[in-house]
Amino acid sequence: MFVPPSIYGNKEYTMTGAELQSMFKSSINLKSIDGVQCEELNLQPSDMQWWRDAKIGMFVHWGLYSILGRGEWVRHNEQIPWATYKALADQFNPHNFQMDELCTLAKDFGAAYMVLVTKHHDGFSLWNSPGSYEGFTTFNTASHRDFVREYIDACRKAGLRVGLYYSPMDWRFPGYFYPKGLRKNAELMKQQCYTQIAELTGNYGPIDIMWYDGGWLAHQGTDASSAWFWEPVKLNKIVRQNNPKTLINPRSGWEGDFQCDEGPHEITGRILPIPWEKNMSISSSWGFVPDDHVHNFDWLIRMMVNVICRDGNWLLNVGPDKDGKLTPEIIGRMRKIGAWLKTNGEAVYKTRGGPVEPVDGVFGTTYRENNVYIHILDTAAFVLLPLTGYRIITCRLLSGESLPFTQNTHGVSIVFPHNLPAGPDTIVHLTLDKPVWT
Repeated sequence: MFVPPSIYGNKEYTMTGAELQSMFKSSINLKSIDGVQCEELNLQPSDMQWWRDAKIGMFVHWGLYSILGRGEWVRHNEQIPWATYKALADQFNPHNFQMDELCTLAKDFGAAYMVLVTKHHDGFSLWNSPGSYEGFTTFNTASHRDFVREYIDACRKAGLRVGLYYSPMDWRFPGYFYPKGLRKNAELMKQQCYTQIAELTGNYGPIDIMWYDGGWLAHQGTDASSAWFWEPVKLNKIVRQNNPKTLINPRSGWEGDFQCDEGPHEITGRILPIPWEKNMSISSSWGFVPDDHVHNFDWLIRMMVNVICRDGNWLLNVGPDKDGKLTPEIIGRMRKIGAWLKTNGEAVYKTRGGPVEPVDGVFGTTYRENNVYIHILDTAAFVLLPLTGYRIITCRLLSGESLPFTQNTHGVSIVFPHNLPAGPDTIVHLTLDKPVWT
């Protein structure tokens, strides 16, 4: 049986490391769960409520790598000489692109927040950054634009919460690969990180999410194992000083306000009693790749359902080309998901995972007050909802049709119509006689 988050009170977010992994066996692979702890940095649950309610976000990977169209790791993977790669900045000049386009898609998709890659591991910064080593920014090169400013303004105009991705690591610095042998050079990279985090969180008004990636060193170990170098508590005190309510992920080496599961692997297992987010791409790659495989609509909906029924958020990535444009297939898939959410969002937004533990491949539940939503992935295999302690007032498909049911000490049995519409998620809405957990 799922343990309600309310029993933890303000301690809900302190269960980390081996204790958490041993209690909640699942396919969920949390990044940096062993991060450095610092109670002074922790947000209160009330500060995170908007994010808990949001459920859906849109990630955007866009940079110089988008010109080559072979993924965001192309410079490292192909060992492209620095002079050759640096020259690509002369081609990064999307004349006809406006950030409103991506924000409009995020709204169409049903996202409540966005996260934009401001600097990936290649070191190219998408804003006017005096702290960038050798001025490697969009503002100093062909476009002469501050895309972070444009992005933040567009998000606020669209009513979207603002998230900024930032990679502390930077392949331009040999000291990244040999942090102890080339310590002075590594310290230059670290100084760039601290200066740029101060810029991003101090020069653009309220920032809702600081999303780090790449806190490890020399492509080895974990974010937490490199905390000796980055000093993430000191780093994130800059964030808190500039933006006290910013949600911070764990990828800087500090444990963070929420945990991350990365990639397209299936989500199975129990509900997690901590804030967590599934981040993955709608296609095979994070950065732009022409003709990249786009995941099937039904599969994506089932992925989202498996995340929210385990009390997580879903951050889905798109990778625009060098001109900031997305393929028609990606746009169509995002809008189709958004149409589904517009119809079924009652069972997604402002809900929590539970009160019943999911059964992998069969069903999961979400709830809000005295409303329970059963997300059924396989109606043929669904036999009984083991929900007890409540009296069912109404039972219906979310689309409106009432369903016959029986209730006993073992749970709730539901009779489905023979002409049940096919779909990736059949949602049944139960109204209970009292709110969940009372």
